[in-house]
Amino acid sequence: MSVVTLRYAHAFGDVAKAANLDAAIAQQQLKDFADTLNGSPELREFLMNPSVPATEKLRIVDAVVARIGVYPQVRNFIAIIMKNERFEDLHEILAEYAEVVDQQGNVSDAEVTTARPLQDDDRVELEARIATLAGGPIRATYHQDSTLLGGVIVRIGSTVYDGSVKGQLQQLKQKLVNA
Repeated sequence: MSVVTLRYAHAFGDVAKAANLDAAIAQQQLKDFADTLNGSPELREFLMNPSVPATEKLRIVDAVVARIGVYPQVRNFIAIIMKNERFEDLHEILAEYAEVVDQQGNVSDAEVTTARPLQDDDRVELEARIATLAGGPIRATYHQDSTLLGGVIVRIGSTVYDGSVKGQLQQLKQKLVNA
């Protein structure tokens, strides 16, 4: 990621926060615009063509965002990206903005490893407990490892919580060896 995309993402994050926008909705609106741009080679070519006057490009951008339905701040951000000829950086800006949203919302990534697939109810309960450990909202990714025998291993950042049967057996073995 470049410094430029980071600046755009943080600038929009500040605008969205100051305007009390729902970050998830703003993020989705930007993604919808990016998907529209990627899905239409003609639109992409038109908007990225330096010989097309900015007023014509803005007219088309306004038509697209009106169809998608976006916050005025999202529309203005897209217009700035267009004016500064940064459409080629849009996906990087979106990726950076996702990180900005996570930072602003104190969202932690949690890597959850289980011996078997979990039911939806179990996932909800586990994620609630992990959120308590993390001290805020989490985004969980799940993996399976049948060698765990049972239980769960959770990694939040560099902290690992090992509640697996395999881990407990290894701790017991270590205690017996040390005794």
